[in-house]
Amino acid sequence: MTMRLLNFTTPDGPATVAVENCVVAGWTGRDKAALDHHIEELAAIGVPGPSTVPLYYRVAVEQVVQRTSVQVLGGDSSGEVEPVLIATENGLLLTVGSDHTDRKVESYSIPVSKQMCPKVLATTAWPVTLGPWMDRLTIESRALIDGREVVYQSGTLAMIRPLAELIDGYGGLKPGTVMLCGTVPVVGGLRHADRFSMRLADPDTGAAVEHTYSIETLPVVL
Repeated sequence: MTMRLLNFTTPDGPATVAVENCVVAGWTGRDKAALDHHIEELAAIGVPGPSTVPLYYRVAVEQVVQRTSVQVLGGDSSGEVEPVLIATENGLLLTVGSDHTDRKVESYSIPVSKQMCPKVLATTAWPVTLGPWMDRLTIESRALIDGREVVYQSGTLAMIRPLAELIDGYGGLKPGTVMLCGTVPVVGGLRHADRFSMRLADPDTGAAVEHTYSIETLPVVL
């Protein structure tokens, strides 16, 4: 069994998790209008709509990283900020991550596009008990595009299906599983960036999980 060790700083101290599975939950918008907007975003670049919602895409665990820089092939990929659950023997951890995806490949195969790029996770996580309280959590990404940092995404977890519902839809999460839980709409359309920053925050407590990674674009040689 292939395994990757993830290391987190938590309020209870450091935690190391042996991860064996990664699943990306797609088409998870709670509001139909917002979900339709995301489907339209992808349709604009030739990505067909889903057969059902939500969908669960398996990704090789080797693609799960906690780096501050990644390499991608060509200029057709972009990040997506998402809440991320990590199932451990002691319960669930919540962090923030990016479902970095090759948009050109996505136009003909979403599962392959998910496999093409790393899934970047933060190094801080919170132990959580899932519930309606999570709707208040804010989620945001900022991207460095053409030398200018812009707000790329902004919303709350109330825009995404309840995370407990996503777990149930997948049939549960066994320890050692990472689940990326869906995203919120992009401001200004999908674009490649040189740097991607993401933040998950609790406005009631001021606590936040943040991570930034740079993107090195490798040349496409024919």
